[in-house]
Amino acid sequence: MTAEVQNRPRIALTLGDPAGVGPELAVKLLAKPETTQVAEVYVLADRAEVEAAAAAAGVTVPLADEPAPGFAVLLDDNSAPAEPITVREVSQAAGERTMHQLRRAVALANEGKVEAILFTPLNKTSLKLGGMNEEDELRWFAKELNYTGTTSELNVLPGLWTARVTSHIPISEVAERITPENVTAAIRLLHGVLSDSGLESPRVAVCALNPHAGENGNFGREEIDQIAPGIADAVAEGINAQGPFPSDTVFLAAKRGDFDGVVTMYHDQGQIAMKLIGFDRGVTIQGGLPIVIATPAHGTAFDIVGKNIANLGATEHAFELAAAIGSRLRASKTLV
Repeated sequence: MTAEVQNRPRIALTLGDPAGVGPELAVKLLAKPETTQVAEVYVLADRAEVEAAAAAAGVTVPLADEPAPGFAVLLDDNSAPAEPITVREVSQAAGERTMHQLRRAVALANEGKVEAILFTPLNKTSLKLGGMNEEDELRWFAKELNYTGTTSELNVLPGLWTARVTSHIPISEVAERITPENVTAAIRLLHGVLSDSGLESPRVAVCALNPHAGENGNFGREEIDQIAPGIADAVAEGINAQGPFPSDTVFLAAKRGDFDGVVTMYHDQGQIAMKLIGFDRGVTIQGGLPIVIATPAHGTAFDIVGKNIANLGATEHAFELAAAIGSRLRASKTLV
């Protein structure tokens, strides 16, 4: 066996919410020969679930008992519910099934058996019904991984990454959480992940919070009192960070290649731009964690479940990123 094959990153794959398009996307990814050529893929599902999804998608999923190029490994624990989970609906059953497999994936990560987790789309309401009490998956993963450092949900398109200072909170609470320390932490995290992805000197732009970047304090002082000092501290650490820039123009500059990443102040400030630029390739990475965790940025798409038309582009991109960063993580382990 060559060193290249031995050092393939190990990725745990879950089928996402069983009521959505996740199972369809997962089996289509597994059916592509190149998927298991570049990574060891461990599928967390019962065989019946994989076979049903593959039959509906019209694909064949090559499975084996041991990892080998061309074959995924199915980790079937015979735990599927006796009654089929209703598709195209939010439900406690769907949330519980999703949570069960995510816990298994995290257990593999905690045991050092995988460097990456890839999950197809989840439904946040079903997750809440199924027992997730945290504000989002990122905080849940951090807790399950016993990680207390800085984290941020990262949104990724080919050639452009974003991080957030705040994420899944009400708009009314955003301004109070914009502090120099939080701004610096988000810049530092984005810089680090961009470096891990292979960029030698990432260029990071930072958004303003207020219209026109505050117009020198006329529309708010967050840019002056909080964001600019946070950027200055990041620059002092050797990070190539610039701003704050008005959020209605910074993505035009990023799209033409002036920046590799953008730090936004709140969820929709970046998400709207990223989804308009490239919805079918968008990926979410749970940034800052000790392993790479990636998922397509779109949702469960209940409206097209069963039609076999779900776009695989974002799932493929998520897999590519998980494999690339996971490969670096695995290589770093072999050098210790």
